[in-house]
Amino acid sequence: MKKLTQSKSLLLGCTLALTSITSNAAEPVDICPDAASRAFIHNQLETLLKDARNQENGGFDFDMWATVVNRAGVVCAVARSGGDSGAQWPGSRVISAQKANTANSFSLPQFALSTANLHQATQDGGSLFGLQHSNPVDTSIAYAGDAVDYGTVDDAMVGKKIGGVNVFGGGLALYDANGALLGAVGVSGDSSCADHNIAWRMRHAANLDFVPAGPNAAKNDQIIYTGDTGAGAAGFEHPDCGHGEKAIAATLPATQAVAK
Repeated sequence: MKKLTQSKSLLLGCTLALTSITSNAAEPVDICPDAASRAFIHNQLETLLKDARNQENGGFDFDMWATVVNRAGVVCAVARSGGDSGAQWPGSRVISAQKANTANSFSLPQFALSTANLHQATQDGGSLFGLQHSNPVDTSIAYAGDAVDYGTVDDAMVGKKIGGVNVFGGGLALYDANGALLGAVGVSGDSSCADHNIAWRMRHAANLDFVPAGPNAAKNDQIIYTGDTGAGAAGFEHPDCGHGEKAIAATLPATQAVAK
């Protein structure tokens, strides 16, 4: 069993304090830091990713990538849990960014959709078939820069809009205690079900899981496994990856209620 660790830090919390915009403003809070603060948010994301990965999530126990975007879809930070850019699946770096972009793009202030919630509807014959092709990745951004810098504060995706739509587990929208939708986090590098569990742990540890509503029976954006009768709205299911992830998902912390 992996060593259980718990992050005490709040992802983006201090970064938000650096802005003069509040959650009650007409425009969303911009959670992307200025150039001077990028190391802070990167280190926060990396710590949360490593802490979540070190818990039991099912899957294959692989190293991971994580990306955070703001509400405009701009990449705020990219992190990795392994020691270098080759310690994780290289292709999963861009997938983590796709997942963040997707969860942000298809969540609303009043209703959240995880990337896991989009799987069933986007299959052939589903009501959202073709959605995954609707907002392509900007390859000039995705593959820019030196691979040595991928997952560091100098990752070339930071500060740019990556785009992309991904329709399996690992992407979650970020909501603060006032219910403001701030952006999203995407995680990739293991089974999609383990990715979802890790992203869920990260969001909870960051105190950014005040989800207003969603398709799950618990009225949030938790993964709904295919065949789980009564687990949520039909059409939002995701296959069981088969490596213990489903049982672990049932033990994850509940999302928090928005302050009244």
